[in-house]
Amino acid sequence: MSVTTISHWINNKVFPGSSSNTAPVTNPATGETTKQVSLASVEDARAVIDSAAAAFPGWRDTSLTKRVEVLFRFRELLNERKAELAEIITSEHGKVVSDALGEVTRGQEVVEFACGIPHLLQGGYTENASTKIDAHSAHQPLGPVAIISPFNFPAMVPMWFFPLAIAAGNTVVLKPSEKDPSASLWIAELWKEAGLPDGVFNVLQGDKVAVDELLTHRSIKAVSFVGSTPIAQYVYSTGTAAGKRVQALGGAKNHAIVLPDADLDLAADAMVNAGFGSAGERCMAISACVAVGPIADTLVEKIAERTRTIKTGDGTKNSDMGPLVTKVHRDKVKSYVDAGEADGATIVVDGRDVNPDGGADGFWLGPTLIDNVTTGMSVYRDEIFGPVLSVVRVNSYDEALDLINDNPYGNGTAIFTNDGGAARRFQNEVEVGMVGINVPIPVPMAYFSFGGWKNSLFGDTHAHGKEGIHFFTRTKAITTRWLDPSHGGLNLGFPQNA
Repeated sequence: MSVTTISHWINNKVFPGSSSNTAPVTNPATGETTKQVSLASVEDARAVIDSAAAAFPGWRDTSLTKRVEVLFRFRELLNERKAELAEIITSEHGKVVSDALGEVTRGQEVVEFACGIPHLLQGGYTENASTKIDAHSAHQPLGPVAIISPFNFPAMVPMWFFPLAIAAGNTVVLKPSEKDPSASLWIAELWKEAGLPDGVFNVLQGDKVAVDELLTHRSIKAVSFVGSTPIAQYVYSTGTAAGKRVQALGGAKNHAIVLPDADLDLAADAMVNAGFGSAGERCMAISACVAVGPIADTLVEKIAERTRTIKTGDGTKNSDMGPLVTKVHRDKVKSYVDAGEADGATIVVDGRDVNPDGGADGFWLGPTLIDNVTTGMSVYRDEIFGPVLSVVRVNSYDEALDLINDNPYGNGTAIFTNDGGAARRFQNEVEVGMVGINVPIPVPMAYFSFGGWKNSLFGDTHAHGKEGIHFFTRTKAITTRWLDPSHGGLNLGFPQNA
């Protein structure tokens, strides 16, 4: 039986490209190959990039008012039809529909933020900065920019970037994950319906061939990337070596400290929600619960009690958690559970024994709770990116803080406590970019900026918010003098402000 091929998008229409290479796209709940995605050749990649480059001068010179009008129409269409996009995400990623809908809604917040970009793009102006000389600054677009997006948020992560890039006057090439590529074309169709001109938003499907061309092609001026730390390092080093502006958001190992005075029921709810939502395939998922002092036994019991109630199954049914994205990834996550058990950790709730409500060949692994984890175990050291929550026991706040600050990642963290002094001290002392106080997943609103520290971010600019505006523009300072009859004559001295 033939399957649909997901292709590229150029000039507001599907572009099949010249490459015959494809990759399978599966339904994680059944294991069935439902589609295939084109893998671009170098020539295909250059055709997509050329489309963005050709469209840039016209879009740059389009008035800010007209650009925002298109953005508002896109926002309204997205709001009306986001349920369609959520179902597409579930069919290829596996997360439950309610979670997919939440992903789209969080991405839409950035669209709404970008609708206010006229105020954010205002420059400064000083009249008579020097005698009869005026000075002003302007924020101008960069040119064609690339977005390289991960599989876990095929809608939200691209929407962290492209609304601001487009509103600021840039053109965009989106390279989605080949694991769940259909959302990108749905979004492209929506931009077309909203009235975006040809070539402003383009989609390049593919693998490393496509990525490398985006990182080195002279027409691409900036690259936004989200993915694992090793690939983020590669993207950053390769892109910057080619003279591009790069923001590369990498991996994470997010800890949540639970202090003895915390509300343990609230903390247990939070650990389950943050550890197992989207099957743990979130860069902001809590994967290490740090239990401080004598509350560990009670906390583990409460977390286990809640974990056992989670329904794992097809994301379109009445389930709390869906499958993992691919069989390869499921097997890799399972291997960490095996390794933790072999290293002497206690498997409190074993997701390897899950009985899912879904296809027998689906990529299933149930929520897994592991206690007595130590820092030398791979289940603690590595970013697992699956439904595995490890409990690390420590004796004091200082020991817990050192644990987090010694970790090479610095993406997100949280503390659960009723002690305001402890919370204030934690937010000041912890070496992590995003901090939650009794909030397990501290993803900032769109008007703040998203990004971690240490090996969780390469580059000095975070996503969306004011830093996002800064990333997709460059500032030009302009000094103006209009001569009048009082000026004239020669003066070879160095110009001075007066």
